[in-house]
Parts: sequence; C-alpha cells; structure tokens
Amino acid sequence: MPDPMRSYLDFEKPVAELDSKVDELRAMAASGTDIGEEVSRIEEKAGQALAELYATLTPWQKTMVARHPQRPHFTDFVGGLITEFTPLAGDRKFGEDAALLGGFGRFRGEPICVMGQEKGATTESRLKHNFGMARPEGYRKAVRLMEMAERFGIAVLSLVDSAGAYPGIGAEERGQAEAIARSTDACLALGVPNVAIITGEGMSGGAIALTTANRVLMLEHAIYSVISPEAASSILWRDGTKAQEAANSMKITAQDMLRFGVVDTILKEPVGGAHRDPAAMIAATGEAIAQALDELKGLDADAIRKQRRQKFIEIGRKLG
Repeated sequence: MPDPMRSYLDFEKPVAELDSKVDELRAMAASGTDIGEEVSRIEEKAGQALAELYATLTPWQKTMVARHPQRPHFTDFVGGLITEFTPLAGDRKFGEDAALLGGFGRFRGEPICVMGQEKGATTESRLKHNFGMARPEGYRKAVRLMEMAERFGIAVLSLVDSAGAYPGIGAEERGQAEAIARSTDACLALGVPNVAIITGEGMSGGAIALTTANRVLMLEHAIYSVISPEAASSILWRDGTKAQEAANSMKITAQDMLRFGVVDTILKEPVGGAHRDPAAMIAATGEAIAQALDELKGLDADAIRKQRRQKFIEIGRKLG
C-alpha cells in the first residue's frame, strides 16, 4: 500500500496519479464496496509504470532520485547494520561537526569503524547536520577515527552522501582543502581494509575524502562527480539553470562509474529507488559489505595498501 507521506519527484507524476487512484479505491473498499479486482488492476499498472520509468532514467532524473529526502541516510544504515555502535565526537583540534558522523561498533559480530555524512530527515535535523556538508573538523575527525582503527586493526566502512564539503568562509579559514587532502591521504595509508559506499550524492572532494578505499560500491541511482551539476552549469555557461544539461553530459551515474572503473560494484535498488523500500536496500547493502570485507580478509597491511594504491593508479591509466 502506498505510503501517504511519500514524496514524489516531478517525473513520477504518472505513478503518483495511479497511486492516488488506488488510495481512493481503497477508501471506497473500506466502506463496503467490492472493488478488489479494480484495486489490484491499478496497483499492477502503477507497478509496471514505475518499473518502466526507472529502467530509463536520465542522468538528471538519477540526480533527483539520489537527492530524494526519503532515501536511507547514514543513521538508517548504521541502525540497520551495526550493533553496539558507539559514536565518537570532535577532532581534538577545533570542535565537533555533526555533518560527518562516525564511531565504532560491530558488523555481523566483527568490530568495525563506521563514518559518513548525515543529511538529516527533518528540517531540524537537516539544520543540525548542515545538510551533510562537512567542515574541516569533520574530515579531521575522520582522520582521527581512521588512525584509531589502524591502531587496533579494525576495518573501516565509509557511507558517503553529500552535496560536497561546506564552502563557508569559516570552513575555508580553518583549512577545508587541507583537511580533505589529509583525509584522502589517511584512506590511502590505511593498513586495514576499507570499504566505501556511495549511497546518494558523492560530490567533490567531500566525497573523495572518504571513498579512497579498497572497495568502492555505489547504489544504482546514486551519483558521483568532482562537481555538482549546478556548479558545473554556473562555470560552463554562467547560468545555474542549465544543471539538467550539465548532468546529462557529465557522466555521473553509477553505470558510468562502473564502466570507467571508478567503482567496483553497483548495488541494485528496489524498483522506484531505495526510498521506496529502505529496509530491503539496507539489507542488500549489508550483504555487499560482507562480501567486500570477505574478499580482503587474510591480506596483510602491505598487501592491503598495495591493492588500494594499484586500484587508483589503474583508474588513471584507464581514463588517461
């Protein structure tokens, strides 16, 4: 049964109309009218329309799906996959950054370090987490967590979903670029396995700072790019309204990234996107994480570093 609180994207209007019709018929059925067959017929039609629509999404439509406010976020994945999770706060240099969360817990019984951006699900939480746009202290906290994981031989898991690092004056004054670079370097230097998953938006250095991993996974309708479509539009055409045109030309989809060798695996989403069945998406993500960690099991620190570095060297050779 459709969720009455579900938010529909602009291109989903035909599906929204069918879902609305189903709701009306269900209300009539509740009053005693026997229209079960009609409800089933329209539900089937809505499901088929949704499947056809999502089978041919454009890069801009995928961008809209990746930004859907009801997609599962960091706290959803942690709540569904990590037990005994203990969050850690602060970078021990300036302060705490609620946009980038992290800590330690257990994944299927094994200790793991988890970190990633949290966008928030309500107006209040979005403001608290700065819409998932981390400041320098967030990336320095990530470095602190990775160093701790290295010290105790604990694998690292990154969940990436951000429109980019926060571009505010204060963030720049406190060394945003330097913090991102050090986080990227910390990823490369890890002697323990690290797995990164792009769950929604993987934009700019704010994403790369956490995704320089042995295994990089990406949800089917997520996007990954050095710059957002809006920013690219502003630079190329001096017109931010051409974001759709930019997105369609930038090669930002999971399918593009897999073809270029930037990501290792695409995680198939439920029909209609991860936001339509978050529990199923989180469960599938758990399976993919387990497989990725299992592939790296038994490698010593030098082999893990070599594999990771070789992975990114090969990307440069392939695209060069």
